[in-house]
Amino acid sequence: MSRRSRKSRSEHDAVEVPSAGQGSDYPRRRTHVEREPHEPMATGYRTSRRSSKSGKKARKTAQSERRRAEVKDRVRRTGTGIARGVAIGLGGAVALVLVLFLVATGINAAARWWAERQAAEEASPEAIKERARENLLIIGTGENQGADFLAVRLDRENDQILGIAIPDGAFMEVPGQGFERVGDSLRAGPDVSLATISNYLSVPFEKYVIVDKATYQSALTDQTLRGMIDAVTESNLEAAELQDIADFADGVSTESVALVPLPVKPISLGDQTFFEPQREEVAELLYSWWGVKVGAEDNMVRVIVYNGAGTPGIAGEAAQELIGAGMRVVDTKNADRFDYGQTLIVVQNGDTAAGERVREVLRVGEVIDQPSDQDVADIIVIIGQDYAPADDGQTEG
Repeated sequence: MSRRSRKSRSEHDAVEVPSAGQGSDYPRRRTHVEREPHEPMATGYRTSRRSSKSGKKARKTAQSERRRAEVKDRVRRTGTGIARGVAIGLGGAVALVLVLFLVATGINAAARWWAERQAAEEASPEAIKERARENLLIIGTGENQGADFLAVRLDRENDQILGIAIPDGAFMEVPGQGFERVGDSLRAGPDVSLATISNYLSVPFEKYVIVDKATYQSALTDQTLRGMIDAVTESNLEAAELQDIADFADGVSTESVALVPLPVKPISLGDQTFFEPQREEVAELLYSWWGVKVGAEDNMVRVIVYNGAGTPGIAGEAAQELIGAGMRVVDTKNADRFDYGQTLIVVQNGDTAAGERVREVLRVGEVIDQPSDQDVADIIVIIGQDYAPADDGQTEG
């Protein structure tokens, strides 16, 4: 053995090898994977291979499960968000619809209130008198020639005279007589004629003058009222009022006068010819001259008046008062009997406030609320023996 070998063996023999239970800092070979103390160390090629494959599979499975769980969680959160959003959206939509409904209801209620208030104001005695201030009914009469009517507006603000000529044979509702020739209204007096024309045109007339047929026809032909007042035979105006009208009429040029015939449709019954007024064709004139729209009468209180007292003409007198108060009388006739002691005011359409207004005008009556499907009238009045016309010393309502 060589010296080098002996020396190496001696050095080797001098090295103290620690026993299994002793600690040492001697460098040992380490694997590339740090394992927990409690994990068993797999040994062998096949074991390591199987362990590696199963570990990868387990890790993939776990990763897949985590991803599925994440997806489910996202879907759940998204669904919850969508549901919450839908709920909020639906709630907002419902709230918006409710707000719009309340606003619309409020607007409709306000519109009804305003319309009722306007109707009440327009039906007040002061308002009717103001609207009638410029209006004049000219009545042309002659022996066996009936009566023709010229409904005139004396427009002092614009220095013009506007009028609609209504022929004797035009059929209208005549208070106390029913649906009759307008010319026959004069048989009951000029006040009935005033009520008839006011009722038909929905324009209040309170003043009248009566002239002969020749003067009446000249006014239409010449388109002027000059000189007419000098030919007046009867009127409900004072002399000073007549002179005031004459002065105004004399100062208006013919270019500022428009006296037009009421459009009518001739109807022959036997040897007599009647005329059916075509109110819609004069609609533009009514609106331009008096501010009355066709159909505006639908907003007026419509009344049927029955004579339940048995006194001749008493239903017509009550009708005149109601027309003068801004109501529209659609019919007057006899009741089923004549022994009604108390006037009955039967409200069939609308509220009882209109019935109370009728009672104020007539000064008597019991208001009865009795709704009905008929659409001819709003109120039916049965005149009883307690009613006395205003001309008998009563005060108008």
